[in-house]
Amino acid sequence: MSLAARHLEALGMPTLCLGSALDILQAGAPPRAVFVDYPLGHSTGRPFDRANQERIVRAALTAFEKMNAPGGIVRLDASWNDEAWRAAAAATRGDDTRMPRDTSPQYQTEDDRRLAEGRTQHR
Repeated sequence: MSLAARHLEALGMPTLCLGSALDILQAGAPPRAVFVDYPLGHSTGRPFDRANQERIVRAALTAFEKMNAPGGIVRLDASWNDEAWRAAAAATRGDDTRMPRDTSPQYQTEDDRRLAEGRTQHR
């Protein structure tokens, strides 16, 4: 995402990356970034909490309006309201807990499978 943002900025299009992994934002160095200290995958707010999601997005857009030049990361003042996620995220003790790569096709629905396989047959 940072590379795409830098490319778009080079073309004259201001960008904003909203993320919940500060180390990744710092390493990727997008031109403009907003960090929210929420669990990974929840950068735009708590699931099913529309008020929280609107507050996060509005705060990010407000920060975007104030970022006149590339190069900054704004930290939003937001709390997940349950700090148990930090313990769960840190419980890996540095181990890689990802599942082994599965190379078999995965589909959300049977229709998806049928359509994908039908498309494959027409090639």
